[in-house]
Amino acid sequence: MEKPAGWLIVAGDLAFHGGMDRANLELARHLAAEEAVQVVAHQVDDTLLTLPQVRVQRVPRPAGRHLLGRPLLAWSGRRLAQRLAPQGWRVVVNGMNCPWPDVNWVHYLHTAYAPAAYGSLLQRWKMRYTHRWDCAAERRLFPQTRRLVCNSRQTARELVEKLGVSPERVSVVYLGCDPQELPLVTVGEREAVLRQFGWSERPRAAFIGQLSDQCKGFDVLYAAWRRLHQQGGWDAELLVIGEGSQRRLWEQRAGAEGLAGSIRFLGRRRDVPQLLAACDILVAPSRYDAYNLAAHEALCRGLPALVSIRAGISERYPPELHDLILADPEDEADLADRLRSWLPRREEYAACVRSFSATLRSYTWADMARDFRTAVLTSS
Repeated sequence: MEKPAGWLIVAGDLAFHGGMDRANLELARHLAAEEAVQVVAHQVDDTLLTLPQVRVQRVPRPAGRHLLGRPLLAWSGRRLAQRLAPQGWRVVVNGMNCPWPDVNWVHYLHTAYAPAAYGSLLQRWKMRYTHRWDCAAERRLFPQTRRLVCNSRQTARELVEKLGVSPERVSVVYLGCDPQELPLVTVGEREAVLRQFGWSERPRAAFIGQLSDQCKGFDVLYAAWRRLHQQGGWDAELLVIGEGSQRRLWEQRAGAEGLAGSIRFLGRRRDVPQLLAACDILVAPSRYDAYNLAAHEALCRGLPALVSIRAGISERYPPELHDLILADPEDEADLADRLRSWLPRREEYAACVRSFSATLRSYTWADMARDFRTAVLTSS
């Protein structure tokens, strides 16, 4: 493997919270242990600024709007890539954030899923236009990209089948974790978290994801939860962790339908690992999820994660956990049945995931960064 002169990473944010944000932060941190790294991003965690091998170019995000900041990020990243690439630097971009055909880290494939448009006429038009633009950009850029690194075999397969990318150009590198942040939940920790928030000792499920479209499948989970209440004998609580334009509508609906005492909307949180200690299962009926880091982290903490077959992480589930994979993310009745089956057997389910939990915790962010580097350099 020929060592590059350095690494340029173009990413929206490099932060401890958020799937691709955390992955890019950890990649930059670990590469910078031995090599020069330059970053072009809107936001960067302060820990990165203290590393002597790292230089950061911040790009504004006007009014906090992604669509306004996106062309500025692409222009800034491309301009720096034009200067550094001839000097032997490798350029890592993320999806469609910068049109540069060296290394693309594919965390989400727009061509694989068309989200339903919602909101006003203008909002629906904007969503459809943006999706069509992203799909067209993927068709232009990905087949010409030197190396595509995917977060799951599902994403890699869709790149080949839907966009005609040569399989030889595609690598799969799973996301890592920090095992110190995500140890198995202990009885003492659970009791402490319940005391801190003033919550009772009752079964709890968690949903983690944006409430701005139907991609994460919250509408299906809500329908299943309502069905369980209508059937009776359901005393579990659902913690909804995430923000989005539809959050208020869901809260109002839960109140109107008598579910306010059973569904707790917590908004965007930075203490997700702590909140997971108060839960017994994570539910993620995603219509599309290239990976699902939230499910990964829940499993690391020892919680069963009930996921859709459309989530990349499902391909990592061992055979003994296949009951935790939803074959049809649209089937609310099946989801309700699985949750009702889980409730009296939750200790049994928790015991079943411990081995898988240990496997996930053994693969760290440092391992991910090493494998990413190897995938890029051995394929050159």
